[in-house]
Amino acid sequence: MKREHIFLIFIFFLTFLSIYLLYQILSPFLSPIIWAILITMVFYPLFQKLQRLLRKREILSAMIMTLLVIIVIVLPFTLLMVSLASEVMDVYDRVEEMIKTGQLQAYLERIKELPFLKWILTRLSPYIDLSQMDPLPLLLKNIKQVSTFVFTQTTTLLKGFSTFIVGFFFTLLSLYYLFKDGSRFFKGLKEIIPLPTKERDLLIQRFKDMIYATIYGGILVAVIQGLLGGLSFWALGLPSPVFWGTAMALLSFIPMGGTALIWVPAAIFLLMAGVILKGLLLIGLGVFVISMADNFLRPFFISAKTKIHPLLLFFSVLGGIQAFGLIGLLAGPLIATLFLTLIEIYIQGIKPADKSDSKS
Repeated sequence: MKREHIFLIFIFFLTFLSIYLLYQILSPFLSPIIWAILITMVFYPLFQKLQRLLRKREILSAMIMTLLVIIVIVLPFTLLMVSLASEVMDVYDRVEEMIKTGQLQAYLERIKELPFLKWILTRLSPYIDLSQMDPLPLLLKNIKQVSTFVFTQTTTLLKGFSTFIVGFFFTLLSLYYLFKDGSRFFKGLKEIIPLPTKERDLLIQRFKDMIYATIYGGILVAVIQGLLGGLSFWALGLPSPVFWGTAMALLSFIPMGGTALIWVPAAIFLLMAGVILKGLLLIGLGVFVISMADNFLRPFFISAKTKIHPLLLFFSVLGGIQAFGLIGLLAGPLIATLFLTLIEIYIQGIKPADKSDSKS
């Protein structure tokens, strides 16, 4: 073996070893760093405008932008979490009270008397002995388990507040340096990518499109739908509008069902309770306001910017959340984008070879 080959193998070995060791060192801080990167991407265009306004004063611009992020994101988010925690407790207490007083059992009995449900049960009775089936205990048990789970998770979140504060400090520290030195980091990253300039620019552009679609599209649509849903609940005098608005914002990422998983049962509950006008108003708001926001905004922000099939996008989001947690909302689609872009680069690379073969 030539000396040059031994030297190359040794360099590769040291490179991969250093990458592995660096990962081990940074792994406890990866979550704050990734959040800082995502926030920087969202606010970087504004940072560039501020930098021009302040005549390229990077340190001052980075400090102002970091402070602005605290004001725009962190303070409202903290207030939302405090309000959400309070309303989760309220929902838990309400469910407990309804179970103890028998009010929930009464509503479930009313549901069994619905004509449509009766029709289904009549059709099933020749095949299934429904007289031996009592779904009420099972439903009550599940409802209690869900409410208990939400309560315990909220309590755990509040107990882990100190851990959140430490992670938040690391996020702000990373955010400041990403604003200050982000352009140099990005130029260095471009130089590392071992692809020709055309393919490298294509890969970077696809990543930018996906990040734009996910952050400015998916999250913005979720916030708008959650806000509309919460306002609808508040306007109709329904309890815990912040809690249910937040739930609708989170469920809006699910293509099948989405926010309807919240407002449809709520509307049925109102109709069953005899509050017909509010139930019909909630159905109207759900169909023509909350859902329409998704139908109009999502294609504008996402479909126009990405070339990923909706089915692949759906599974990449769900799989990303399962694999990486909340960051998987972006990590899953980005991994799918990387795969599809590399396939496209490969296809474009073999096409010229096919043409040259056909000419010969």
